[in-house]
Amino acid sequence: MPALDLPTVLPTPDARVEWVPRHATSVRLTLGRAQQGGADPTQQRARDGAVWRTIRTPSGSAVARFDHVGDAVRCLAWGEGAEHVATTAPALLGDADDPSGFVPAHPYLEVAHRRHPGMRIAGSGDMLHGMVGAILEQRVESLVAFTSWTRLVRRLGEPAPAPAPAGMRMFPSGAAWLGVEQGEWRAFDVDLGRATAIRWAAARERSLQRLVDEGRDLASVDRALRSLPGVGVWTSAEVRQRVLGDADAVSVGDFHLATVVGQTLAGRAFDDAELVEFLEPWRGHRYRVARLVYAGGFERAPRRAPRRSPGPQPRAAGW
Repeated sequence: MPALDLPTVLPTPDARVEWVPRHATSVRLTLGRAQQGGADPTQQRARDGAVWRTIRTPSGSAVARFDHVGDAVRCLAWGEGAEHVATTAPALLGDADDPSGFVPAHPYLEVAHRRHPGMRIAGSGDMLHGMVGAILEQRVESLVAFTSWTRLVRRLGEPAPAPAPAGMRMFPSGAAWLGVEQGEWRAFDVDLGRATAIRWAAARERSLQRLVDEGRDLASVDRALRSLPGVGVWTSAEVRQRVLGDADAVSVGDFHLATVVGQTLAGRAFDDAELVEFLEPWRGHRYRVARLVYAGGFERAPRRAPRRSPGPQPRAAGW
């Protein structure tokens, strides 16, 4: 991803926090999974390694800068939601992710785990943000999805609070997504099925966010997500990874995951059923295994997207 040139002197933040994580934590590796391509207006990396991210909070918009200070992780935040961001920063950086029960049990995973000890499985906590990103990646290659994401966020999102780097935007509200007309989606390379699924999610933004805020268990979140039109096994897994930091969610139906994991760990390409069976010994950490496979040498492999429809496609009736 391209790095940003930023001023060396920043204004006094509205809130800040520093903490020493319970487990090794790399800002770059942990938040890197959350970036939707190199031009993502909601997250960018500076040349000094710090990561800038715009964050919606119940108190309002905020922009945050995450970096390392010795053994500590530091968050500087600006905007109406700065205090909320400072309070929740450890969670965003994977404070709840506990890798202590993970046993690599494979030479490749042992090396990758040793080389990337700071790769936490973390969630944004923003359900709509995670759902829109995952839905846009359904059935298309990532470059197409990321381009659509960038253009849509620039079109719909509000400017980020200062001192956010130039061009950064807030992730749009549910109302903003609902304001996109049916014919406009094609201009953003989004087909009617994905557009309708995004609208379903946007219209239910509050109820979906309650799944996070009320601390619902992962199984019930999975069931709730898959009850929505256009959301199947792959999309639910991707959302749980991105929003809740689910270290066990397997993106079954992915274009590349079964092949990459199979070739890397078993010397042959898997199909979906073989992937699920092979990963069973790592239950509880199956997504962690996938992350380590990519971190160990497949960072530039094509990004994930389901190879087939995630479920019955929603109708556009009433739009």
